[in-house]
Amino acid sequence: MHSFDVMVIGGGHAGCEAAAVAARMGARVALVSFDLDAIGAMSCNPAIGGLGKGHLVREVDAFDGLIGRAADAGAIHYRMLNRSKGSAVQGPRVQADRKLFKAAIQRLLKEQGDLTLVAGEAAALAFDGGRVVGIALADGTRLMAQAVVLCT
Repeated sequence: MHSFDVMVIGGGHAGCEAAAVAARMGARVALVSFDLDAIGAMSCNPAIGGLGKGHLVREVDAFDGLIGRAADAGAIHYRMLNRSKGSAVQGPRVQADRKLFKAAIQRLLKEQGDLTLVAGEAAALAFDGGRVVGIALADGTRLMAQAVVLCT
């Protein structure tokens, strides 16, 4: 049985950011994903930025998040949206190469201390009273944590 301070289930954008920030704050973190090679994969739209998502990227960047740095590493095209309109509705956007973006996320996670990547399917939650205290993987491995974050 392995024990962590924080366990994050899911290696998409939210899971990667949650795991990275917890580790930066000094927690021993496990990031659990079906396929470690798929961690950090982009969604169907490889654009990062614009009005709505750009605001989110800036918010995440304020706590030293990964998405902005990975977007810069994977950028293949930059554009300022609504350039002809007022500054309130302008927004920078980057088109990113999916492979470069994913590689950047994986590199940043591997460089982060106190963060362990775990390949496996979270098959069951472990409870103590009414509190989640860990998971069982499909292969029977048990992982315990003070906090479990579901990002699936």
